[in-house]
Amino acid sequence: MILVTGATGVVGRQVAHTLARSGRVRLLVRDPARLTVEGPGVEVATGAYEDHASLLRALKGVEAAFLVTVDPGGQEDGRFLRAAVAADVRHVVKLSSYAAGEDDADDLITRWQRKCEETLRSSGLDWTLLRPRAFMSNTLSWADSIRREGTVRALYPGSENACVDPRDIAEVAVTALTSPGHEGRVYPLTGPEAVSAEQQTRHLAAVLGRPLVCRELTPQQAAARWARRYPPKVVHALVLSAQRQLLGRKTTTDPTFARVTGHPPRSYRQWATDHRNAFA
Repeated sequence: MILVTGATGVVGRQVAHTLARSGRVRLLVRDPARLTVEGPGVEVATGAYEDHASLLRALKGVEAAFLVTVDPGGQEDGRFLRAAVAADVRHVVKLSSYAAGEDDADDLITRWQRKCEETLRSSGLDWTLLRPRAFMSNTLSWADSIRREGTVRALYPGSENACVDPRDIAEVAVTALTSPGHEGRVYPLTGPEAVSAEQQTRHLAAVLGRPLVCRELTPQQAAARWARRYPPKVVHALVLSAQRQLLGRKTTTDPTFARVTGHPPRSYRQWATDHRNAFA
């Protein structure tokens, strides 16, 4: 049995859908009503990282788990891994971040991811670390302004990022969860090329068949937008991350995806084509 956490999130949902098509999978969720994954082999376990008993129930009989955590100030990883050890789980595949492997990255989120990675490495469990660059799906945040105004607004819109399709991250996760030889491996994951918000806007315009405009946000404007969703420390981390992108620190593409899967990663143009209706 494989357990998937974060099954209502961007990557976890893709992992869950793939595993549900091929066999049994158990999904750990706080709110089962938010699940979109169905199938005869799908089991749902209601629980939370702060509820040790619920974790033990969810992990009973589990051999491998996909771990996603989102709270930079929390202890979610440690709580989950203590329960996994108690339940005799063999292997944990952890969603981390590309920046965790970059020496010049030192923001709150990156430091937290490094701490989470070390917690897993020292747990005594077999482990695999996935370190993706930014998700292509982050551009879904532009959908409303594209529909209403034909406009994209972005901080440092000319800066490039070798962003990755969440479906590609999920493919590597499923491979690591279901086949041997991935224990003790770190997998940096990127798309096939680095693209800027300006270039992404042009791709979306081509896919939609209508002109779009890309406008630049000031750092203050971007921070104000992020502050609607995140606490100040996280906003500061996002600003620092954007500054690294402006300096060209996020343009490197990595061959790991192709090496693990045997085929190239999806391009942003392919992602935009497949998600056209979200912007139409």
